[in-house]
Amino acid sequence: MAARLEIRPGDPVMHTSYTYLADGIAVQLAESWEPMAITGGSLIVLPEAGPHAGIGVADRMATIGIDVGVPVERVSARGATRAEAQALGIMPTAPVMAIERTYYDQATGRPAETADIVLRGDRWVSEYGHRPSR
Repeated sequence: MAARLEIRPGDPVMHTSYTYLADGIAVQLAESWEPMAITGGSLIVLPEAGPHAGIGVADRMATIGIDVGVPVERVSARGATRAEAQALGIMPTAPVMAIERTYYDQATGRPAETADIVLRGDRWVSEYGHRPSR
C-alpha cells in the first residue's frame, strides 16, 4: 500500500474495512487506506466517525480542500480467496470482480486514498462511461 500511496513503508495510514450488504447478503468487501499526512489532525481522519462520517472519499476530502476528481480504477476478474469467500458466503474460487481504486489530489497529483474492493461476480455488473445526450 505504501507504493500505491507514494509514502514510505511504515508511514501512518488510516485503514478501514467494510462489508456491504444487499438484502442482508454480503456482496462487497472493501479495504481502504488514507495517508495520515493528509487526514491526520482533521475532522475527517476517521471515515466512519465525526461530522463527515460516511459521506464518501471525494466529499470528505473536499471538506479539507482537496479535490480528488474521478478515481483511477484497475478492474479484474479472478477467483475469490478463502477469506473473501467466507466473508461473502460463496465457494472458494467463485468468480469475483477485484478493483484497485486510487483517488488523487488533482492539485498535487499525490494519492489521497487507495482501496481494494471485491464484489461477488454473481451479483454485480459494471458499466462505464455514459451515452451522449441527443
